Amino acid sequence: EASDDNKQPGVPTAELEEVRLCPISLQQPVITKLDASLGQLKKCKQLRLSTNSIDKINNLSGLDSLEILSMGRNMLKKIEGLEPVAETLQQLWLSYNKIASLAGIEKLQNLQVLFMSNNMIDKWAEIERLTSLTKLRDVNFFGNPIQQKAAEDGSWRIELLKRLPNLKNIDGQMVEDDEREQARCG
Repeated sequence: EASDDNKQPGVPTAELEEVRLCPISLQQPVITKLDASLGQLKKCKQLRLSTNSIDKINNLSGLDSLEILSMGRNMLKKIEGLEPVAETLQQLWLSYNKIASLAGIEKLQNLQVLFMSNNMIDKWAEIERLTSLTKLRDVNFFGNPIQQKAAEDGSWRIELLKRLPNLKNIDGQMVEDDEREQARCG
């Protein structure tokens, strides 16, 4: 059920374009599960479920207009349940979870922004799952084991660009022309 902070006078829940379900800011109990009532949000373009205790992405059927899904600071361990929004989703915000694999992300062919900072990604093979996402322009992997290790030896941004040459922003910083050139030549 959409809370009072989502209500716009005279706008039914099914017509809301932005829904924020972050109960901690209202000193309410956190959300632990996504239920089928989310399907009522037919026109919702941005769904914010950050700072909860959700451990599984599911019940997104019916969110026919969803472009931005924000689920940072939850208990997610994997990327799943996004098939119902695979056609429309452009931004996925999953920072501060416990995600170690990007399996399943390949289905999000319209994804442009992926925020995954402070998760548990530790293998280049996981990053390489993103190569099929040709519209991806902005990623944030800061604080993941793979980013920390590669940043220590100074290779993180170049190695990422070798695999994902279309990126425009990495970890909150614009990609420089010389970095792009290094990745192309290296």
